[in-house]
Amino acid sequence: MPHLRSRRRLALAVPVVLSLTASLGFLPAAASAAPQAEPATQSADAPVLAYVVNTKTDRHTIAAVQKAIAAAGGTVVETYAKIGVIVVHSSNPDFGAQIRAARGVQSAGATRTAPLTAAGTTDEGAAQILTKEQAAKVAEASEAAGASEPLEADQWDLRAIGADKAAQINPGSRNVTVAVIDTGVDDTHPDIAPNFSRSQSASCVGGKADTSEGSWRPYTAEDYHGTHVAGEIAAARNGIGVAGVAPGVKVAGIQVTDPVNGLFYPESVVCAFVFAADHGVEITNNSYYVDPWLYNCMDDPDQRAIVDAVNRAQLYAQRKGTLNVAAAGNSNHDLDADSLVDDSSPDDSTPVERTVDPHECYDVPTMLPGVVTVSATGVNDVKSYYSTYGKGVVDVAAPGGDRLYQIPDTPSKNGRILSTMPNNSYGFLQGTSMASPHAAGVAALLKSTHPKATPAQLQAMLKAQADNPGCPDSYDQDGDGTQDAVCEGPKRVNGFYGSGIVDALDAVK
Repeated sequence: MPHLRSRRRLALAVPVVLSLTASLGFLPAAASAAPQAEPATQSADAPVLAYVVNTKTDRHTIAAVQKAIAAAGGTVVETYAKIGVIVVHSSNPDFGAQIRAARGVQSAGATRTAPLTAAGTTDEGAAQILTKEQAAKVAEASEAAGASEPLEADQWDLRAIGADKAAQINPGSRNVTVAVIDTGVDDTHPDIAPNFSRSQSASCVGGKADTSEGSWRPYTAEDYHGTHVAGEIAAARNGIGVAGVAPGVKVAGIQVTDPVNGLFYPESVVCAFVFAADHGVEITNNSYYVDPWLYNCMDDPDQRAIVDAVNRAQLYAQRKGTLNVAAAGNSNHDLDADSLVDDSSPDDSTPVERTVDPHECYDVPTMLPGVVTVSATGVNDVKSYYSTYGKGVVDVAAPGGDRLYQIPDTPSKNGRILSTMPNNSYGFLQGTSMASPHAAGVAALLKSTHPKATPAQLQAMLKAQADNPGCPDSYDQDGDGTQDAVCEGPKRVNGFYGSGIVDALDAVK
């Protein structure tokens, strides 16, 4: 798949150190005595980069910073005054340094390492599309089992969290919407169309919302990730194909992937969180990490500004009543370790191997305060071999699939997750990208049952109703005598599963 990489369209969340939460801006302001930047000189053919400039939210400061941006050779793309984030383009190679010295700027930095026209990424691996012959076999088994959907016999994940039984009690409320911030959602799919909310959908590519018809759709059939995620959450029980965890709630699509290289740049994600919040979305699903850095380190001014900008946006969404759910990642990293090796960043130019401290370098948006971090499990309720984990980081776990070591007794015997794909098709994928929407779906059921619950209360209920299998005695998945990951913590809360595997049936009782 051209746009999906081993860690991409997945993600993570954890209580972040105090340096992240001192204020809405959470970063110290630039020195008040700093002079305004001198007018910039730049070549007409110089490459253009995108930046986020973060300020206080008062009108006077924002106006002054906008003038400084112009003086430094920048062009304002969009101003999110409510959170003090300004999206800027500039071809001035010294723009970042100049604008950081301007009065009122709290942090600022480039959101990419290559010009806006850069292209190329690596693959996560192609999905397995269900053929007509396979679908017929699954439909026969589904009918024999009394399932309401023709392909439900292959949906071991619904049964694993009691979602099939939950749907008989409460399939979810039409007053609850889950926005899929992703590669776009194909709202014409017959399993998605009945529950799709156009009024809460948009494209946020480039940092500015576009609500024109179809702007939220995937660019091509190869950009299937968001459609798959949307089906996992809210595919309707309509007798056509598959069912979602919460088949009665609404689902929206917010397109955020760059059309050239498929990356999730910070300015697009900032726009998505603000758009979702301002359009009454109750829950967002974030199965990705913000490019170009797998981990954004606070001692780097560009990466620091990215953390600042996205955090302001997601905190704004929380204050407006939106719960943000995100995937833990597919690197099998321990996010509570003293150090990790990141050899994939920056992913929009040439990656450089670096050792990072995950307590000071953050996977965004998943390691931001208040975001629900979701690890992945297979049919045996064991952590999936690829799933990132970490004591005090992972909040809950959910089915994400495991094609190697946890094979279900289903017609297709496929350990991955079956869901909707563009062009009225269905396919299997695995990843914490698939775990996160299962948790988001359960959160939607909780919100349906408890409509006045705040994001913090929803997260607490999601954890309280989860079922924790506890740390396994051994986690040697490949049988080579070496532990593939180490689970730390007691059964109640541990590094593999957080508070446990989400439970859809408990959510509606």
